[in-house]
Amino acid sequence: MSTKTETLKSRDISGFVTKYAIYIVLVVLVVGIAIYDPRFLSVSILRDILLQSSTRVIIALGAAFILITGGTDLSTGRIVGLTAVISASMLQTQEYGRRFFPDLPHLPLLVPIILAIIAGLLVGLINGLIVAKFKVPPFIATLGTMVAVYGANSLYFDMKPNQSQPIGGLRPDFSKIGTGSIGSDATYSIPYIVIIAIVVAIIVWIVFNKTKLGKYMYAIGGNIHAATVSGINVNRYLIYIYSIAGALYGLAGVLEAARTGGATNNYGNMYELDAIAACVVGGVSTSGGIGTVPGVLAGVLIFSVINYGLTFIGISPYWQLIIKGVIIVAAVAFDMRKYMNSK
Repeated sequence: MSTKTETLKSRDISGFVTKYAIYIVLVVLVVGIAIYDPRFLSVSILRDILLQSSTRVIIALGAAFILITGGTDLSTGRIVGLTAVISASMLQTQEYGRRFFPDLPHLPLLVPIILAIIAGLLVGLINGLIVAKFKVPPFIATLGTMVAVYGANSLYFDMKPNQSQPIGGLRPDFSKIGTGSIGSDATYSIPYIVIIAIVVAIIVWIVFNKTKLGKYMYAIGGNIHAATVSGINVNRYLIYIYSIAGALYGLAGVLEAARTGGATNNYGNMYELDAIAACVVGGVSTSGGIGTVPGVLAGVLIFSVINYGLTFIGISPYWQLIIKGVIIVAAVAFDMRKYMNSK
């Protein structure tokens, strides 16, 4: 009887560890760094980590849409760069000496922001059409758009009179979105960009869990042939999903320009790898059909803690890359093991 009880307890513990592994890793990382340097647990450090994670969260949530359908998106970073440049180029102060558009009048703040987000949505729409209508594998389709978008952005960035100069002199009302906060105390204030990321995460959670789009997204990722047979218009919903992801990348690009106070055509470079890694570590299956918003958030925070925390205690960036690589491989191996056991 005791042996049976011990076996059940062992299974319960194993199940708990498996279910909450990502959160356990996050806690262990924070505690480990805090033991080395207790200052890491200060409110100002937490604020900085959340600030740096905000745009990455939005990008990773966009990538999660694609991964859950069983696809992948390599154009993510270049869409971020394109939309950062578009928004920044139209939101410079009138007094700035090297304006991208010297004769452009003072535009309402929302106009360039919306245009940039629409640009991201359109690239996502193109990705969706290529994948859904022409049956090009997502890896190849988004690889092609990644290269094409970077080329188009570079041509735009190189236009006269700018000619590939970093875009600066952004309007205060735009920069405030990325650097402003609620509260007068700098340490205890809540950055606007963090609030935006939280709102986006809540909306995405609702889409994932409470809408037809979310239900069909999981069905397509779980078994695309079964989804087709059950009457789901797979092509239509793939186009919707890629378009939404593109819009989220566009929003992230706008926020990144506002946060950093400028933009270049190289903004967003390699962000797609960070987003995919955060999703995978956060429990989004590379095989499709599985993934949660809290898991994605935890995945982003893990990499933010690694980047910020290990730098904080003076560990070489090269060791950070090694640790991140090991975590990514371990997460994928764990995911594939679960996938094989379920078959």
